[in-house]
Amino acid sequence: MALPDSYTVKYGSLGAYFDAIQEAQPPERFSVKFLQNLEFKSTNDRTFIGILKELGFLDSNGVPTKRYFEYLDKTIADKVLAEGIEEMYSDLFAIKKDANTMSADDVQNKLKTLYAGKKKDNVIKLIAKTFVGLCELADFSPRDSKPKTETSKATPAKKEEPKTQQKNAVNAATVGLDSLQYHINIVLPDTRDQAVYDAIFKSLREHLG
Repeated sequence: MALPDSYTVKYGSLGAYFDAIQEAQPPERFSVKFLQNLEFKSTNDRTFIGILKELGFLDSNGVPTKRYFEYLDKTIADKVLAEGIEEMYSDLFAIKKDANTMSADDVQNKLKTLYAGKKKDNVIKLIAKTFVGLCELADFSPRDSKPKTETSKATPAKKEEPKTQQKNAVNAATVGLDSLQYHINIVLPDTRDQAVYDAIFKSLREHLG
């Protein structure tokens, strides 16, 4: 569990800091001089180094860590930053899992309780502002999450209807009468005598036209 000591009065510049380190060649050691080479020359800019250390981007000597190098991959950078924030402010996330959605005022109130008088109110306010500024640059969805895609359901193959034998039945003989349609099913006798069939169909023609 952890609560940060680092913060910046230039929390509005956090986006510019992170953009700069993504574009620059990683240093062997992230020093004040390196920060100045990135055109951040104010003494207030130097507090960013402490923030990077607490985020796990730098070790205690200022040497870039694996997380620093992962952040250089812009496809996962926002998620990498979120992981660092969750570690840096783990005590805050322990009491509110979605602390990243809180307003600066709400964060400040929670931190007052967590610091229990160990830091002054003006410092806690800046820590809260720094937290919110960092969260705005991060993506807190799981790193391995993928957009959900709808899988098309395979249409079940229609079962082929068994072919009915038409030896004993003539199905759906359609006869037209005065614009009406009638469907007549005729059951034929089980016989091999062709004369019987001829007589039946002759009678149909005579009566149905």
